[in-house]
Amino acid sequence: MVPFSVPTALRPGWPGRLSPPWRVHSVNGSGAPANRLFSSGGAYPSVPLSSPLPGAPTPVFATVSGQEKFETKVTTLDNGLRVASQNKFGQFCTVGILINSGSRYEANYLSGIAHFLEKLAFSSTDRFDSKDEILLTLEKHGGICDCQTSRDTTMYAVSADSKGLDTVVGLLADVVLHPRLTDEEIEMTRMAVRFELEDLNMRPDPEPLLTEMLHEAAYRGNTVGFRRFCPTENIAKIDRGVLHSYLRNYYTPDRMVLAGVGVEHDHLVECARKYLLGTQPAWGSETAVDVDRSVAQYTGGIIKLERDMSNVSLGPAPFPELTHIMIGLESCSFLEADFIPYAVLNMMMGGGGSFSAGGPGKGMFTRLYLNVLNRHHWMYNATAYHHSYEDVGRQVLATHSRKLPHELCTLIRNVKPEDIKRVASKMLRGNPAVAALGNLADLPSYEHIHVALSSRDGRLPKTYRLFR
Repeated sequence: MVPFSVPTALRPGWPGRLSPPWRVHSVNGSGAPANRLFSSGGAYPSVPLSSPLPGAPTPVFATVSGQEKFETKVTTLDNGLRVASQNKFGQFCTVGILINSGSRYEANYLSGIAHFLEKLAFSSTDRFDSKDEILLTLEKHGGICDCQTSRDTTMYAVSADSKGLDTVVGLLADVVLHPRLTDEEIEMTRMAVRFELEDLNMRPDPEPLLTEMLHEAAYRGNTVGFRRFCPTENIAKIDRGVLHSYLRNYYTPDRMVLAGVGVEHDHLVECARKYLLGTQPAWGSETAVDVDRSVAQYTGGIIKLERDMSNVSLGPAPFPELTHIMIGLESCSFLEADFIPYAVLNMMMGGGGSFSAGGPGKGMFTRLYLNVLNRHHWMYNATAYHHSYEDVGRQVLATHSRKLPHELCTLIRNVKPEDIKRVASKMLRGNPAVAALGNLADLPSYEHIHVALSSRDGRLPKTYRLFR
C-alpha cells in the first residue's frame, strides 16, 4: 500500500501550522520503507517549483474566453447603498460591509476615532446583548467575523455557510448601524488601544511604526498623513458622543458597499433591502451634515525619531545599535492611466503580497491553492474567499464597478519598457518621503538623500559612503 502524510493545515478540523510539502513513500510487506519517489530530499531534489514532478497527473486549468463565467454584479438601492457580488461554487461565502471611513476623514475630529471603531466592532447591538451572543449566532452557521480599518476604508466581514446569508446580513446591519457603544465597552476599548500603542513602541519589528511615520512625512498634515493609531492624549477624550458625531457623517448608505462572494446576487439584494433600506441608525439620521471631501496632497519630507532600540530584544543579548530607514516616492491614484505601469514596477522591485519574495513559503502556498483548494470545493479556505470579497468590495466602493482579472491582465500585457522608465523617472525626480528610526547620528540630510535619488548614479556624497 502507499500511505501519505497530509499537512496539518489541510486536514479538516485540525489546527496547526503547515507541515513540509507532501511526502509519499511505498512500504514493502515487512513494513520497511522502500524508495521514496517524491520528497524534498528524494530522487528529484532539483525540480523547480515551476515544473511538474515526474509521474504526477497533468493539471487541468480553467480557461478564459474573453469573459468570466461569473461576473461581478452590482445593484444600487434607493438609499445609495451598493450591493456587489461574485458567485462561486462551494458551501461557504464571505459577506461584508465596506465603508468610506478611516483616519483620513478625521480632520475635524479627534484623531483615533477609526481606531476605536475597529476595536468596538461586533460588540453589543440593539438585537445582541454581547459579543459572545454574536459569536454564538455565527457558530450556528460555521461563521467567523472580522473588522479591519485602514486610512480610507473600514470593513466588517463575516465568513459562514451560504445557507445562513439572511442571518449574516441582518447581523452585519445591526453591528454597523445599531451598536450600543456602552460605557463598559468604550472603557475596555481604551485599555485595548493603550496596550496596542505600548506594543507598537516595544516590538522588535519597526515596520508598523515606520509605515506610520512614512505616511506622516509623505502627506504632512492632510488626509492619509493623519495618524491611523489613536494618540495617547486622545484615548480618554473619545466617548459615545464623539463616536456618534463621526458616525452620523461617515456611516451613511451612499458611502457603503455590501459585498459578497459565494452568494446569489438576487438573494443578497433581497437581504440588503430587508435589513439596510429604510432603517434608522443608532445616531438618529441617515443624512450626513459635514463630510470632509479633501483631496490627498503629497508633500514629501522627513520624519525622524531618535531611539535606543537595544532594549527591545526578546533574548538576553541586546540588539546592536541600528538605524531603520524607509523611503517612499510619489506614484499616482488608481484612477489614473499610469497606475498599471506603477503596479508592474512595484512588482519588479519586489513588492506585492506576503509570498511574493519567493522561498519555500511561496511554493508551498502556490501548491496549496492550485493543487488542493481550487480542486476540492468542499475544502473551504476563509483567506481565499476573504481576499476575493475584499477585491470586489474595494473596487466597487472606489469606482462603482469592478475590473475582472482578464481585463487587468490585458492592461498589464500592454505595459512597455518605456512606460516603466517614464514612471520611474517621474518618481525619482519628486520629493521623497523619509522615515528614520533608531540611532540617527550618521543619518544623511534630507537634501542629500533627495539629490542621490535624482542623480544618475544614485550615490550619496563621499562623507556618507561606507567604501570610499
